[in-house]
Amino acid sequence: MKVYTKKGDKGTTQLIGGTRIPKNSLRIEAYGTIDELNSFIGLIRDQDIAPKYIDQLIEIQDRLFTLGSLLAADPEKSTMKLPELKEGDITSLENWIDEMDSSLDSMTSFVLPGGHTTVSYTHIARCVCRRSERVITELSLSDVVSPLVLSYVNRLSDYLFVLGRKLTKDLNAKEQPWKPRM
Repeated sequence: MKVYTKKGDKGTTQLIGGTRIPKNSLRIEAYGTIDELNSFIGLIRDQDIAPKYIDQLIEIQDRLFTLGSLLAADPEKSTMKLPELKEGDITSLENWIDEMDSSLDSMTSFVLPGGHTTVSYTHIARCVCRRSERVITELSLSDVVSPLVLSYVNRLSDYLFVLGRKLTKDLNAKEQPWKPRM
């Protein structure tokens, strides 16, 4: 099987189900942003972090491939059996958030992203996750999107924020509070 097909040379791509749509469509932007997020999560996973976070990130990457395939399917024409997103996937994120958060100091202000390269990568991933949530929300206003997709992406941005705080602590980096200039 060749990587290139030449079918997209005129600016269209095929959804699961056979429908061809423009490459600049909202559906393509939605799963393309999920793909970008998955790559940034891979970058975090490649850092010197605890194995349990690596395992969590691998599971998240798997769910993002699931999510991307759901977004890449024509909701009206696809008959292909696709992996499913489940409530338990969201619960896993919540449990991981609660576990990390229990070892962190309470927040008294916003924190500035940064303090360590690994933490910065985590904040970049969080921002891409938030962007994907905005795009998927817009798509859901005009097309079919599973509510679990939106819930998962929303919870994932929370996970990435708390992971950034936890990695700040684990890496002995300084959490810089935002002190607005008045």
